[in-house]
Amino acid sequence: MTEFITDEQFDHLFGDGFQHTAWRLESRSAYASDLATPMYQRWSAGEDPQADQYRPWCQNIRTQVAAGKRIERVRVADSPLTAGQAFLLAVGWANVAAGEDIRHLDRAVAAELRLPKRDFWLFDSRVLIEMHFDCADEYLGAELIDDQGAVLIACQIRDAAWHHAVVREEFAKRVPSAV
Repeated sequence: MTEFITDEQFDHLFGDGFQHTAWRLESRSAYASDLATPMYQRWSAGEDPQADQYRPWCQNIRTQVAAGKRIERVRVADSPLTAGQAFLLAVGWANVAAGEDIRHLDRAVAAELRLPKRDFWLFDSRVLIEMHFDCADEYLGAELIDDQGAVLIACQIRDAAWHHAVVREEFAKRVPSAV
């Protein structure tokens, strides 16, 4: 049976819980939590979503980057982008402005690389947090995976995805209607 860590344990990882790198793979086509936000509603209505580069997440990115840490993620993208992916591309500038390195990887390339359809965070190449979602894209919780073989596989996934992913700005030029 899957055991989820608490939100407090998960949040701690993004501060003192890592020393060098926090890396995320996002492979879902949408996240219900994003689609439920006022920012998404504004964006889907064709308005400025008013992405906030000073919200708490971005403030923490600034703090961690100033301490010499890296926060990175690869977003697997469908072709054409789903509405959820187009939204994240449109508002991702705020995370990048705060210091996060966001890259995108075409789903076809991810399939060629045989990357799994998983969402996880990898901290310092040693702590693996598997993100769980239901079939309606609702977040269920985060699971700490302490099996070192699983951590090694996550490191290999990270290396392959990162090598083939495209920085956000370059990817956005390929789909200008999304931003």
